[in-house]
Amino acid sequence: MSYFLFLALFLITISIRQINQYQKGVRFTLGKFTSIMEPGWRLVFPIIQGYQKVDVRTKAVDVPDQNAITRDNVTVRVNAVIYYKVSDAYKAIVEVENFQYAISQYAQTTMRNIVGEVTLDELLSSRDKIAERIREIVDKETDAWGLKVQNVELKDVSLPADMERTIGKQAEAEREKRAVIINSEGELAASENISRAAAVLSATPGALHLRTLQSINDMSSDQSNTIVYMIPMEALRAMEGFTKK
Repeated sequence: MSYFLFLALFLITISIRQINQYQKGVRFTLGKFTSIMEPGWRLVFPIIQGYQKVDVRTKAVDVPDQNAITRDNVTVRVNAVIYYKVSDAYKAIVEVENFQYAISQYAQTTMRNIVGEVTLDELLSSRDKIAERIREIVDKETDAWGLKVQNVELKDVSLPADMERTIGKQAEAEREKRAVIINSEGELAASENISRAAAVLSATPGALHLRTLQSINDMSSDQSNTIVYMIPMEALRAMEGFTKK
C-alpha cells in the first residue's frame, strides 16, 4: 500500500508544472488539444500529456528597414515597430507555427505595400494615418492567429541623398518666399500710412511747414553736422505772411 502511495506522490510531483501570471498554457492529451492552463501550479502527466507556454504580455516587434517605392516613384527606406499581444493562446499555438516570426514577416510586406500606395509628401506629412492603416490590415489578418495588434509606429523614413538635398532647397525657397511676402506686406502697410499722413499734411494749412521745421530741428541736434537746406518758396511766403501780421 505504501508503495502505491509513494508511486502516486512521485507521479504527481513530476507532473506539476508552473504557469506564471503573465502566461497561459496550452495542454494536449495524446496529441489533441485539451484545455487552456491558467496561471498557477497545474498537472501535466508525462507521456500522455504535453503543454506549451504562451506569453500573453504586450510585445514589441521591430520591423527592419524596408526598401519601398512610393506612388510618385521615390525610393525610401522605412522601419517601424509593432506592439501586439496574444489574445487567444490556443490559436497562437495551433493555427500558426511561429506567431512571432509570422507577424514580423506580414508587417514587412504590408508596410511596403502601403508605402507604395502613397506619395512622398503623404508619407512624410501623414505618418500617423499610414501607421494606423498598417495596424488595421495586420490586425485583421493576424486575428485568425489569436493576436491583437495594439499599435504601429513608423520610426524612420530615410530618403536618398539627392532627394534630401532637393527637399532642403525646396524648404529654403519656401522660407525665402514667405520672407519676401512678409517684407512686401510691411512695405505696403508703411506706404499706406505715409500716403494717409501726406494727405492729412496737405489738407491742413501750415502743417507741411511745421513738419519741415521739425525735420530741420531733428537734423540739427548733432552739432557736428553741417546742413545745407533749400527753403522752398512756399515756406518763404508763409514766413512773409507771419511778418506782415
